[in-house]
Amino acid sequence: MRIGVLTAGGDAPGLNAAIKAIGEIALRDGHDVVGIANGWAGLAGDFDGTLLTADDLRGVIGHGGTLLGTARFNLDEPDGGRELVLKAIDEHLDALVAIGGDGTQRISNWLAERGAPVVGVPKTLDNDLPGTDFCIGFDTAINIVAESLDRLHTTAISHHRVIVVETMGRSTGWVASMGGLAGGADLILIPEFSVTMDEIISHINRRRAAGIKYSLVVVAEGVNLATLGGVELGEGSGEGVGGVRHATRGVGPFVAAQIEALGGFEVRTTVLGHLQRGGSPSARDRIFATRVGDAAYDAVVAGKFGMIPVVRDDNVVLVPISSIATGKRKVPREIYDLCTTLL
Repeated sequence: MRIGVLTAGGDAPGLNAAIKAIGEIALRDGHDVVGIANGWAGLAGDFDGTLLTADDLRGVIGHGGTLLGTARFNLDEPDGGRELVLKAIDEHLDALVAIGGDGTQRISNWLAERGAPVVGVPKTLDNDLPGTDFCIGFDTAINIVAESLDRLHTTAISHHRVIVVETMGRSTGWVASMGGLAGGADLILIPEFSVTMDEIISHINRRRAAGIKYSLVVVAEGVNLATLGGVELGEGSGEGVGGVRHATRGVGPFVAAQIEALGGFEVRTTVLGHLQRGGSPSARDRIFATRVGDAAYDAVVAGKFGMIPVVRDDNVVLVPISSIATGKRKVPREIYDLCTTLL
């Protein structure tokens, strides 16, 4: 069997662990493993796939990024990209494992509905895929946020400053809320629950009145600017299928400027950006990426196409790709309440 593997969308720590799990077990069982270069782009144009060897996979579990390369490639502009992928799978592969987030899994589901032998693997550091507690890259991202806050804490105290930290997360607040909780943030702003700029200023003023002369404010990149007195300049630039590049909105710098102007505080801004994507994956990301990679391979050899392994209560279970390909997993009220209670 010729099993293709691709990583699509943004890179994330833990991708290589999943590729290694799929590849090593498949090679052990005598199958060919074809690494597809640069996500869907490697299937939509001239076929760009290379047979992977045991040497290619050895020692990569702790490496960040993806050894296959990735790209945000829109198969719908121009039309016909999906059909080209269908044709490439039919001509070159017996099965395909597609590792990616919501855009990737929407394409995977479309392919599976048309009979393509596709299995998914959940990856997005935003952690916003419905139906799974784990997405490759999320644990590493929140560890980076927490460590960054640890470092910013001391300089904020020393200079009696407000420091605004912008995190990734797209239209959800998982990275900001969980990273902020772990890093001891004093205020966490996420898209799911709106606050006004007056409420932000009042919060910082209460801390000052209590003798606390610094504050760490974590802001998710997808926070609604309009509720904070700003103006949305547009829908942002596209990122692949149905994506919007939230980082270009400048939420962190806007919030910082407003706090300084309206509250009279000395404010600094840190946009963590791609630091959250880079570097070695955490132990949890390595372990669960390996587990879902192993489960994806099992689904392939069992012919269970159109399925994706997800994590629920620390167990890996197989569910239809269609069940996670639409919608968003939002931060629940109880976690947001915890964010506000402990600050």
